[in-house]
Amino acid sequence: MNDENVVGVHWSFWAIGAVALIWNVMGAMNFFMQMNADTLASFPESHRAIIDGRPAWATVGFAITVFGGALGCVLLLLRKSAAQYLFVASLLGVIITVIHTIRIATSTIDFSPFEIVVMILMPVVVAAFLLWYSKQAQKKGWIS
Repeated sequence: MNDENVVGVHWSFWAIGAVALIWNVMGAMNFFMQMNADTLASFPESHRAIIDGRPAWATVGFAITVFGGALGCVLLLLRKSAAQYLFVASLLGVIITVIHTIRIATSTIDFSPFEIVVMILMPVVVAAFLLWYSKQAQKKGWIS
């Protein structure tokens, strides 16, 4: 059985691209929810502490992360190599955002190991993976 579709792209390319797009769209939705005071009031205290004290540079980093990542995923699924540039921007945005989150996490607020993984490690790993994956896809000729 052939693991590739008619245009020579492995089925996993579409699955990874779709899951990554969902991840980044959820991040964009989270961004908008954090901008709404009523929604923000329903967040756990640890999350509100990150958001309430977030400086403008960290908010910009968060926006670049999620919107750059979402647009990068759209371009990846459209098989455009420009997705790589957006994934670079998204990774840089994650690093900027994580710097602020780590500063808050090492303060007096007690974060659970789960919160640390979800808010710090997972975004970095996903952003780095998407950049790596887009480079691999270009090497294989899946994007151009």
